[in-house]
Order: sequence, then C-alpha cells, then structure tokens
Amino acid sequence: QVQLVESGGGLVQAGGSLRLSCAASGRTFSSYAMGWFRQNPGKEREFAAAISWNGGSTFYADSVKGRFTISRDNAKNTVYLQMNSLKAEDTAVYYCAVASYPGRIGIPTMADFGFWGQGTQVTVSS
Repeated sequence: QVQLVESGGGLVQAGGSLRLSCAASGRTFSSYAMGWFRQNPGKEREFAAAISWNGGSTFYADSVKGRFTISRDNAKNTVYLQMNSLKAEDTAVYYCAVASYPGRIGIPTMADFGFWGQGTQVTVSS
C-alpha cells in the first residue's frame, strides 16, 4: 500500500524558513514526478511546486518562485520543499503528491497526481 508521510511543518515567524519532507513507501517512485500543493479552509487546493522524476525540471507557482525550492532524493524515495522568506499568506496545509504515471509531465496540475499525503500544517505569523 502506498503511503506518503509529510513532516517538517510548524509555526514560524514571517521571514523565517521551514523544510518539509515527504517520505514515500509501498512503491518506488524514482520514475514519477512529485510535487507539493497547499490548501486553506474554504479554498481550493493550489499548486506550489513540482519536480520531474530525475530532478532535471522543476516547476513553481508564481507566488512561491524565488523563495521555495523543491528537491528529491530517489535513493530515499523522498521529496523536500525548502521554504524561505515565508509570508503570512504561505499559511496552509501542505500536501505531498506523486504523479499517477511515470515519466515526464508538462506544466503540473492536480489532475497529474494520483497519490497524496495527509498534509502538514504550516503557520506563518506576521
């Protein structure tokens, strides 16, 4: 059974940093794109960042570009999200996701991802 377990969320002051991790188990995802999405209550889940199966391509939402960095370690079946210069508007539940199928993806959308974690809360105080 596939499991994605996020960690690293918490409370941080504006301008601070957090590093999220997502460890996958139950299947090897070295051939799959992976990503991070976020969601606030009453709002739709939105794309934050994604990375291709080999790390050669990365994608970012405009709202996080230049502040967040996504990376992966295929040997550990893990994807990371380094978040710097955090703002109050970054407050959300962050979800790790893995693409439904192996190989390349274009500009990522939720429809590309079929495996999801339970989410980790990130709260940025202003």
